[in-house]
Amino acid sequence: MVSSSTCNSVLEAAAKCNSPVIIQASNGGAQFTVGKSIKDKNACAVGSVAMAMHVRTVAPFYGVPVILHSDHCAKKLLPWFD
Repeated sequence: MVSSSTCNSVLEAAAKCNSPVIIQASNGGAQFTVGKSIKDKNACAVGSVAMAMHVRTVAPFYGVPVILHSDHCAKKLLPWFD
């Protein structure tokens, strides 16, 4: 996902189809979420967490199960994530 609007659109589509959904944040999407001008080495991690918190907060209103996919989390970018 790239933004909260994109996440909301996916959640809305899942609700309309009464279907569970998997949402994944890419490295680039996470950077976009935190702001492209932020050059801190932890920016993508912060963007991913912010997006996950958004989804976790609003998902109950859509009434469908949501899985946040982190399988492609690059260890070199987030060595603490497992």
